[in-house]
Amino acid sequence: GRQKLHKKVDRGQESGAFDAEWAASMKEAVTFTTDYGLVEDADFIVEAATEDKALKGRIFADLERRCRPETIFASNSSHLEPERIFEGLENKGRTVVIHYFFPAERNPIVEVVPSADTAPELTRWLMDFYEAIGKVPIEAGSRYGYAIDPIFEGLFLAAALLAENGIATTKQIDSVATKALGLTVGPFTAMNLTGGNPITNVGLDNYTTLIHSWYRSPQSLRDAVAEGRAWEVPSRGETIEVPADVASQVTDALRGAYFGICSEIVDSGIATIDDLDMAVEIALDLKAPFRFMNQLGTDEALRLVKEYAANNPGFPVPKLLEEHGKSGTPFVIHNVMRRDDDGVAILTIRRPKALNALDQKVFDELRDTFRAVRDDADVKAVVLTGFGVKAFVSGADVRFLAKIENEAQGTATSRDSQDAIDCLQDIGKPTVCAYNGLAFGGGNELAMACDVRIARKDLAVLAGQPEVNLGILPGAGGTQRLPRIVGFENAAKMIRLGRPISAEKALEYGLVDELVDGSVGELRTRAIAIARELASGVRKAKGMPRDPVDTPASLPDLDLGHLSKAVDALVCAAMLEGGRESLARGLEIEAEKFGKVCATKDMRIGVDNFLKNGPRSKAEFVHE
Repeated sequence: GRQKLHKKVDRGQESGAFDAEWAASMKEAVTFTTDYGLVEDADFIVEAATEDKALKGRIFADLERRCRPETIFASNSSHLEPERIFEGLENKGRTVVIHYFFPAERNPIVEVVPSADTAPELTRWLMDFYEAIGKVPIEAGSRYGYAIDPIFEGLFLAAALLAENGIATTKQIDSVATKALGLTVGPFTAMNLTGGNPITNVGLDNYTTLIHSWYRSPQSLRDAVAEGRAWEVPSRGETIEVPADVASQVTDALRGAYFGICSEIVDSGIATIDDLDMAVEIALDLKAPFRFMNQLGTDEALRLVKEYAANNPGFPVPKLLEEHGKSGTPFVIHNVMRRDDDGVAILTIRRPKALNALDQKVFDELRDTFRAVRDDADVKAVVLTGFGVKAFVSGADVRFLAKIENEAQGTATSRDSQDAIDCLQDIGKPTVCAYNGLAFGGGNELAMACDVRIARKDLAVLAGQPEVNLGILPGAGGTQRLPRIVGFENAAKMIRLGRPISAEKALEYGLVDELVDGSVGELRTRAIAIARELASGVRKAKGMPRDPVDTPASLPDLDLGHLSKAVDALVCAAMLEGGRESLARGLEIEAEKFGKVCATKDMRIGVDNFLKNGPRSKAEFVHE
């Protein structure tokens, strides 16, 4: 264990992921021992022995004799149900399965699998804990293999059956699978990389009785395990020739199996569409299954599953897919998660792969969610936050902006974004934004529509309006709300130079009302408390000025550097003209200016540069 850990840390240092001091501190922070006495005072223990129920049982029986009653016991199992692992323990309320994914140090997904005996508050705490350390947890129900492994292993089975039946070679199947399912490597290559033959062999055999009869270990896998043999896979850069008819047959079979497996898991009730769609894409590097079915059409997805089931005895056609496929109705997949806590609606924007960036779908979903909360008499206040520790909202998805072709589309896009945010400001109930991480562009514009804003302390980068770097201006209310909150001088620096500010500077400016020294979970807890104070009248919010405000005749000269002078002129006009009008009219002015900026050469230059070269590359603006 020590050797493996040190090797991975050294590799991270060599790649520049962290420096020598950080690498040394990681090594020093880990103690390797065979003395169980050293963990007697531990708060949280994660066991990671092999998939052997008896061995795991002996480990936890020993720990239960040694540890305090409140110590959390977790098993990093990949298949075994928590009821079986912990059946010999007296205090089952503190037990849970935590399933990490390969490679655990880089793969952010973890499945939190409680049993019927697990204390609900422990499950909630674990979800917050893993989010706070940078993981992306989902809660999965207790069934052998949980929610995700049956997909990885089931797709391998589908691939192995194609090879056994002579449809294609393992090399051909791997090659086709990358295109058919959006994989980086095919199922046979993945099995070689993870060393998963033995555990998959056992898992597939157990699925036969614990899930359904299609699952079983194929003969080719049994032979590979017995012989200790790796799969024959494409070498790096090798071109694999696959006849078109073979590629089509393999594609249909793999997609049919994939869609059927994922839909059955949701049918079983152990995972939601939202969680499974997100987790599979991240953990297994596959096209998100339900978005993929929506893209192809749920009727086509149903056809593929029915075809696969007809050719593979025991493979079910899930009810969920039957219902959607027969009518061609797409699956509803949420990026805005809602949880109600005694009269407070907690809304979390969750797009971890995109740092919670806003696109048209998210704006539409926010609008619908705000209206639903507004109309819910049981909701007295609202908390808005983002998922994870990196970003509240990293801004608008630039691919979404790249689709704007002219001034009219630009104006319409701005008005649509403003409408979603106006729904938040006009919700009629107290609103609190909890900045869990950075808020750029539309994220900060969204936050400014809340009555109270709080943030995690010591964030070096908290809020910014970086639109000018893209050759555009804030189009979701930033040119109007930011000056009304922090004043024109501070707002001008943030908007015209595109420079972000720290949490401490945001507090100084008045952009945030309070800083919380704690985790994202503690930040949310504080936000909920403030929301209740506002709802009860114990606390009053400052409110957003909706009338014209004291506006300077002009904005100070700033050194724009490489930034577009043409864009800056429109930014200044939006801020000054809008400040002299009501907020509602100011937003109209902003939308008009946003349309005009979308007709400039510099907008196209800025967006194209970002998409091609990334956010650190400075665009070469022509000031037109």
